[in-house]
Amino acid sequence: MSDVCIIGVGIHPFGRTDGVEGIDQGVFAVREALRDAGVEWPDIQFAYGSSDAAGNPDTMVERLGLTGVQFINVRNGCAAGGSALFSAQMAIKSGDFDLGIAVGFDKHPRGAFDAKPAEYGLPDWYGEAGYMVTTQFFAMKIMRYMELHGISRDSLGRVAEKAFRNGAHAPHAWRREPIDLETILQAPMISDPYSKYMFCSPAEGGVALILASERKARELGCKPIRLKAATMRTRPPGSFEVFAPSIDIERGGTATALASAAAFEAAGIGPDEIDIAQLQDTEAGAEIMHMAENGFCADGEQEAWLAEGATAIDGRLPVNTDGGCIACGEPIGASGLRQVYENVIQLRGDAGARQVPGDPKTAYSHVYGAPGVSAVTILER
Repeated sequence: MSDVCIIGVGIHPFGRTDGVEGIDQGVFAVREALRDAGVEWPDIQFAYGSSDAAGNPDTMVERLGLTGVQFINVRNGCAAGGSALFSAQMAIKSGDFDLGIAVGFDKHPRGAFDAKPAEYGLPDWYGEAGYMVTTQFFAMKIMRYMELHGISRDSLGRVAEKAFRNGAHAPHAWRREPIDLETILQAPMISDPYSKYMFCSPAEGGVALILASERKARELGCKPIRLKAATMRTRPPGSFEVFAPSIDIERGGTATALASAAAFEAAGIGPDEIDIAQLQDTEAGAEIMHMAENGFCADGEQEAWLAEGATAIDGRLPVNTDGGCIACGEPIGASGLRQVYENVIQLRGDAGARQVPGDPKTAYSHVYGAPGVSAVTILER
């Protein structure tokens, strides 16, 4: 089976864009991606779109053109964008299509996400106790992880410091001012051990990726980025995930570990062969835990990695090179696709001041959503 290729990318800046609807941010990203690929909207044979709070993606055909294109909406928590991409690449792998698009956008209101217990099969008491407020769940989970594996609060701060440093060089990022470690650690506490600078914020933005079969990419004369793997998994028994009301005595794996292992197997490479990684960092501790869950280090090794700068732009494994969710914010429908956008830009060598040195050839992305859904992609040029 031939590779699926990414031949065009487009992005609408993340953050807050007053007066611009979420769907119009998605349309902007689509037009940018079409221009980048050198194709027209009527050429697109299918589309998968993701949005959580800004309307149905398929309605963007009113703005792009009524071509009769097959357009399917995807809603899968914070992993919606990654799930849209997974679906899009499967459409091309089926052999029925040669050219399609994955697009995601969102426009969230200010404040924390307001999930309802019933939507996740949980009793009312779980929400009444405050555990549907994700800042509290994330804080409790990382406190346990820190105690088990010797991770210090300084490491949480180093993740955030890196995010703001990288985001300063990403034109699409929301937070573009570096913040020093001491300021991050001394900032007002939101949920112990997290200060306000250690969380991402709900945001706005849009991303679109044009996918093509290898044959179509050659026909168009593109220099494609190859999608060597795209996987998506849900949680196994015993997995401790968002909105889990308790921890099983007998622990299993995680959705992330399953998706990661499947992606490496599909790509035929291992974690030590990845040059760049974008990992879900809804909060600083998530990046730390996901370093291990995705197979890049053992639990507890993150403390030394971060102290040594191993995940910096010039480190042995640059992580979240555009600042991740912490610097960019998280518009749910677009966030997972932003990671892939960033990896494409890096592999093309077009990332400017945040460009990873050493001519990177492989890139990894991982997005995670409630109540335990993960999607992973591996790119190669």
